[in-house]
Amino acid sequence: MRVLFIFLDGIGLGENNQGINPFANAKMPNLNTLLDGRSLFKESAPFHGEHASLVAVDPNVGVDGLPQSATGQAMLLTGKNISAELGYHYGPKPNPAVAEYLKNDTLFSRCVEAGKKTALLNAYPPRYFDGIDSGKRLYSSIPLAVTNAGLKLFTHEDFLAGNALSADFTGNGWRTMLGFPDSPVMDAHHAGRKLVSLAMEYDFSLFEYWASDYAGHKQQMENAVELMEAFDGVLGGIEEERRKTKDELLVVVTSDHGNMEDLSTRKHTDAMVPALVIGEKNAREEFTREMTDLTHIAPAIWRTVIDS
Repeated sequence: MRVLFIFLDGIGLGENNQGINPFANAKMPNLNTLLDGRSLFKESAPFHGEHASLVAVDPNVGVDGLPQSATGQAMLLTGKNISAELGYHYGPKPNPAVAEYLKNDTLFSRCVEAGKKTALLNAYPPRYFDGIDSGKRLYSSIPLAVTNAGLKLFTHEDFLAGNALSADFTGNGWRTMLGFPDSPVMDAHHAGRKLVSLAMEYDFSLFEYWASDYAGHKQQMENAVELMEAFDGVLGGIEEERRKTKDELLVVVTSDHGNMEDLSTRKHTDAMVPALVIGEKNAREEFTREMTDLTHIAPAIWRTVIDS
């Protein structure tokens, strides 16, 4: 079975509180339908329905301090309790100690070793590669794991050719912020369908969405609500296209730490994070079996993609 892993940066399971939680204000009919009227609140998990499951996973992994991006993402990619082994959470970008874990034995490197086709479906603009080449920008954990596995990051040429998606799903940012006035733009529903069609070309694929974490740090309720309503449109397209795959694709949505669910603070939170799994019921039940913290995501993906 193929797996599409959608990484939503900085999304925790918070209170149903309209004053601080965008999920209490956002209109998300596609998510609500998948969860039988529920949303991404802490009281919504665990849930196992006809098309989706939701479990709460712990990003704190027994380590003092608030969870951070570099270690959280590295744990999602390796299944190792990196924060416990190092004795601290770290982020946003990997330090040398965290980077060492991402050299091998990641989801990407394991797929390559097993002869499975894998990719990060984000397209990166020229300025990103310029920053990396100049040393002014560091890889975050996910692209570092990709490049360490000998895989290439998709470029603006891949985006224009339809082989990858922009970080905002729709491509609008490439026109308004990145200087590509003629780049393709699609609505959120179409972007979700496109994401599934791309994922079906791979055994394991990942898409990284970081705007949610940015909105959380900026405490921008209106922006956060808009982002989640757009993501709901993506979910609608994903589910429409996924049903055409005859249950050959499992969609996994999770995060590295809490943040956006509590806009009363600019900091990360210690909230549990959602693991939303969409697909065939038996596959979902097997995937979420004994899943309690971030280190259980990667082994579940290995079982589904490599061992099945």
